[in-house]
Amino acid sequence: MLNKELFSYGEAALVTDPATSTFKKPNETSITDLSKVTVIIPALNEETSLPLVLSDLPAVGNVIVVDNGSTDQTAQIAAAHGATVFNEPKRGYGAACLHGLEALRQLIKSGQQAPQVIVFIDADYSDHPDLLPLLASPILNNEVDFVLGSRLLGEREPGAMPPQSLYGNQLACFLMRTLFGSEYTDLGPFRAINYRALLDLQMIDDNFGWTVEMQIKATRAHLRTREIPVPYRRRIGNSKISGTFSGTVKAGSKILYLIGKYGLKH
Repeated sequence: MLNKELFSYGEAALVTDPATSTFKKPNETSITDLSKVTVIIPALNEETSLPLVLSDLPAVGNVIVVDNGSTDQTAQIAAAHGATVFNEPKRGYGAACLHGLEALRQLIKSGQQAPQVIVFIDADYSDHPDLLPLLASPILNNEVDFVLGSRLLGEREPGAMPPQSLYGNQLACFLMRTLFGSEYTDLGPFRAINYRALLDLQMIDDNFGWTVEMQIKATRAHLRTREIPVPYRRRIGNSKISGTFSGTVKAGSKILYLIGKYGLKH
């Protein structure tokens, strides 16, 4: 049975200042040593936003940036900011994430310590990297296995989530709740998961279905799951998915296909 704990706004979660509608940093008590955390950032032509993401990240064990075939200076900028950079020429969000995990395996084989937690975050600066401790700490403290940052529970900047993204997320979560009994509110990319648990999920999707595949498999594996509200701002640059009609259709179709596929196996 899924052990899901939903954080509301408060001392242990995200704190909103009602006077200014801005987000305060979490209490220091929620921040744990992050040396056992590895961050994986898939990036495609994000030379403008990626430096902001890397600058706002707290100190962690390792930051892996997977350049997904960029034609700009994304890879060079990532390296200049101290990230470990790998190249995945096959376009696709899932392909970049899978490459990051395989690269991490090779680093571990060469002597690097295996992380306890993997955090995924986009390179477009729509999420708030400085809130990483909120996602990683519950796993480091062995309270849960999987923490999902929910944009729908958090405060969103106007225009940060286009209507098609908002409704698509709601539909996908409704279908997962109906078919699998999960209680997700979002498919947000900002997430943390126990490294060993992630390997056991045997992720395979190489494109738009990566996030929903992880959530379905986490539910079916009975991972201890927690959802926390996270703020979300307008991304820098155009979205590769919701920024075009074709991208929205492709992503939506793949997500619905995967939900149906795993639903038939359920």
